Parts: sequence; structure tokens; C-alpha cells
Amino acid sequence: MSIPMLDEAVLARITANTGDRRRPLMFVNATIHTLDPAIGDLSAVDLLLDGEVIVGVGPGLHTAAEDDGAIVVDCTGLTIVPAVIDGVAVAGLRARPADRVGALTPGNPATFAVVADRTSGASVLEMIVWWPEQAAAIVVDGEIALFNGRRLTPAPIEPDVRPRSEQSPYLGMWIDESGFVHQELTADGRYDETRGGRPHAYQGSFWIDGDRIVYHDDLGFWAYGLFTDGVLHHAGYVFHQQ
Repeated sequence: MSIPMLDEAVLARITANTGDRRRPLMFVNATIHTLDPAIGDLSAVDLLLDGEVIVGVGPGLHTAAEDDGAIVVDCTGLTIVPAVIDGVAVAGLRARPADRVGALTPGNPATFAVVADRTSGASVLEMIVWWPEQAAAIVVDGEIALFNGRRLTPAPIEPDVRPRSEQSPYLGMWIDESGFVHQELTADGRYDETRGGRPHAYQGSFWIDGDRIVYHDDLGFWAYGLFTDGVLHHAGYVFHQQ
């Protein structure tokens, strides 16, 4: 399947669009599936971004592009779809469908894909997940992450499962408020959990990134926790450092 192409000259203007007075981005002449029940699907319309947020969607926005100093991306013959989809809400199973995650609605994050009108028998969402290089562009929070099939952002860094040292003020012993769970985080990147006096109930590796901790237990499962104001919240327990 051939990749739908956007004007390469536009990418240079977008890349140079930095600093405090950044110009808005406007995607014009596209078919847009908003997944917002109040707006619906639109043809030959425009999508206006201000930083990481959508500020406008619909016909006629391009008439103000010059006034607003917008960088215009011509999407004639292409379709714009949300890159984040709340499938439960789309199925009508949420009480407030207007709160759909990822809907291309003014005020929502500018995260979407620009794709051909037709894909090779697969859904657009499947294409974004498995074959993103077939998209003309993928925008994440207002930033171009992929353009004409080329990744513009670095590949994600996967956790290194090899033995390592961990440096963090969160190392040490953590005990939940009931005293049932004792969890020790050690400098070699390992945790050891005692439950109800049963030692080594769970053991494995952990990674701390800012205030978030990710666990990979030796049994194979993954879990996470969050440090908030010196308190660890993990798996329904509230831990304090000893």
C-alpha cells in the first residue's frame, strides 16, 4: 500500500516553529471523524491547533489562517481520525458520551492521525498501532511524531532487565498503614515484599521514573505505584517510608 504524502516543505516550517511565539498549526481540506456526537463526521473541513490543544474544527477556519499566522497543512484527499479512542464510549456505554477520550473536539488534546481515505482492509486504529508508517502524519499533543511514514520522535526506551543500580530518595523500607505489607526497595533495583509476616511473598525488579514506580515481579506480572507527598500508593495500599 502506498503511503499518502504531505508537502515536505511544510515539515520544515513546522520544525522551525519554536520559541515563545509559536505559530498555530492548521490542517485544512480534510475529512474529519471527530467521534464527538454533537459534531459528527465532517468533509472538506479544517482543524486548528494552539500548542497541544485543539481550538477549532469545521469549515471556514482556513479563511483566517493568514490573520492568525497559522502554518497550513493541506490534507486534500486525506482523513483525520483520533489516535486515542475510548471504545466503551463509542459503543454508547458511558453515561456522558460527550466526555469521550480522544474526541477531536475543541479543548481536547491534539492527538490524531492523518491517513488515506481507505486502508488495506484494516481499521484505522489497527493501522496506527501496527503499521504507523502507513500514515501521512501522526500528531501527539500538538507535536508531529510521524510525517510521511518517517518517525520524528526517538523510539521508546524499554526497561533494561539487566542488574543495575538505582539511585532515588525512595529507596528503603515501606510499610502500609495496616502493617500487613512491608516492601523494601534496594539499590540494586530489586524489591522484596513481606505480607502478613510471610517473607519474600513477592520479589522482582523495579524502575523509578519521577514519582512513578513500575514493578516487574519474578512471577511475571507488572504493577505500578505512585509517590505523592512522600507517600507510596500501590495496589490499593498506602505505604509510608521507614
